[in-house]
Amino acid sequence: MGRKERRKLSDNFKAEVALEAIKGVKTLAELAAQYQVHPNQISDWKKKLVSSAAEIFGSGKKSSNKTEEELTAPLYEEIGRLKMDIKWLEKKL
Repeated sequence: MGRKERRKLSDNFKAEVALEAIKGVKTLAELAAQYQVHPNQISDWKKKLVSSAAEIFGSGKKSSNKTEEELTAPLYEEIGRLKMDIKWLEKKL
């Protein structure tokens, strides 16, 4: 028996379903039956939409807050490469 492949749902679809859930015209069970997704998934999308709504209407800047580790990791990699190059050049001279 073959495995069932997971559905890949678009962001637009998720937003549409979450907006329907926020409107409250239909219950989660009705929305789940209509869109053929689990009610818990709709709840998760709804929570995510509500929690990120403030960011959408925020200062207009994209939130590119990278952690310190994300900023320094490429620099440490470059330092390591440069040290290896220096050692290789020292051996050749």
